[in-house]
Amino acid sequence: MASRFKLAFSVCFLLQLLDFCRGSIVGVCYGRNADDLPTPDKVAELVKLHNIKYLRLYDSNIQVLKAFANTGVELMIAVPNSDLLPFSQFQSNADSWLKNSILPYYPAAKITYITVGLEVTENPDNVSALVVPAMKNVLTALKKVGLHRRIKVSSTHSLGILSRSFPPSAGAFNSSHAYFLKPMLEFLAENQSPFMIDLYPYYAYRDSPDNVSLDYALFESSSEVIDPNTGLLYTNMFDAQIDALYFALMALNFRTIRVMVTETGWPSKGSLNEKAATPDNAQTYNMNLIRHVINDSGTPAKPGEELDVYIFSLFNENRKPGLESERNWGLFYPDQTSVYNLDFTGKAAVGISSLNGTSSNGTTWCIASSKASESELQNAVDWACGPGNVDCSAIQPSQPCFEPDNLASHASFAFNSYYQQNGATDVACSFGGNGIKVDKDPSYDNCIYSTSRGINKTATSNTPAMANNTSSSTRSEACAWIASYFLMTLMSIVMHHFDDR
Repeated sequence: MASRFKLAFSVCFLLQLLDFCRGSIVGVCYGRNADDLPTPDKVAELVKLHNIKYLRLYDSNIQVLKAFANTGVELMIAVPNSDLLPFSQFQSNADSWLKNSILPYYPAAKITYITVGLEVTENPDNVSALVVPAMKNVLTALKKVGLHRRIKVSSTHSLGILSRSFPPSAGAFNSSHAYFLKPMLEFLAENQSPFMIDLYPYYAYRDSPDNVSLDYALFESSSEVIDPNTGLLYTNMFDAQIDALYFALMALNFRTIRVMVTETGWPSKGSLNEKAATPDNAQTYNMNLIRHVINDSGTPAKPGEELDVYIFSLFNENRKPGLESERNWGLFYPDQTSVYNLDFTGKAAVGISSLNGTSSNGTTWCIASSKASESELQNAVDWACGPGNVDCSAIQPSQPCFEPDNLASHASFAFNSYYQQNGATDVACSFGGNGIKVDKDPSYDNCIYSTSRGINKTATSNTPAMANNTSSSTRSEACAWIASYFLMTLMSIVMHHFDDR
């Protein structure tokens, strides 16, 4: 009996330790409100190609679950608002859904979260009262098949669920939502599920540019906003919004519930009054977001706190109503080419080429593909030499790399410069599929193609990021050591158990 208790305790502790050691994660939202998207099978290939490990879905589409089976990608699936009524009324409806739509594809489809309802406080049909009963029925269905510890149940909300968000310490929930909010928070606390929030600093800037600076919204601010009540310093709006939610939770005495950001991002194109919706700003926001999250830096009120974040969205969605920006949040066009380059691992922030796909024993360069069209190359060169911040002076007339005077040669120089100064990652050589990596130096005469080893800009500008990674790295090493110790202990207990028999 004692050995069985030790075995059970060790297994539980090891599982909790592995979850603790995971660190913050960055996922992507896979919305499908479009009529020109690739098939789910092709989407699965794209997701794996770009090293995306976590994906949020807005339903439980069978074809999507089949496509992501055995990919290792962790999925967050959803019970949409239209299903809240039947799910809340009868337990059998939740049971049938789980049996017919989920279990046949699990665990091959690695489902880790079920969201019940989407921003219900923004829904004109006022379905808020149905959320908690539906959540409870979904949880009960999971308990019946023993999956309630492996799949967490929650619900997603907009920042509109708060009545105050500034200063962060004054964060408070809207009292008009109290009738369903308190039981929902009790459910989350009891089941150790996260509070899921959708955050968009873009809208705060777009709607109030006189009060919110663009740099503050893009994680680029060099100035600090001080919370007068706590003295905490904020250099970006994202952290301020997260902390406002934490303070709102603490005000209701829910201190153990962690926050998860299930949507955030920046549009790459907008209407006439949406001048901040550009590919450059979208890339800046999402790249800074990824670096901020994977460093486990936390927020001013919660330093070092892990924070899982999902970027919206995988594709531009042409059927979404509203302003032009609503249809242009995608990281990819429907033809699967990148809207802008983005490193989903965030490793480009470290500035160490050996961590980003470049061999420590060799060097790679990025040049233009011979299959690329003239128009594609021209667009890519214009982007690299403009928003991409590449110094293209060397390909100007009378300069070392101007000759041969053709677009392919100029594009190759621009592509490589961007590739090297952004960590030499596969993503940095994408250019919508028009860039290719080579291991032969393309330099000629006096035209020298740079390498990441010769670029100090990235490493210098990211010294703080490297410093932040120290604690993260130390924790990883400690976690690995402790996990190894408990694994050895677990094996010893198992062997001893069988010897006793």
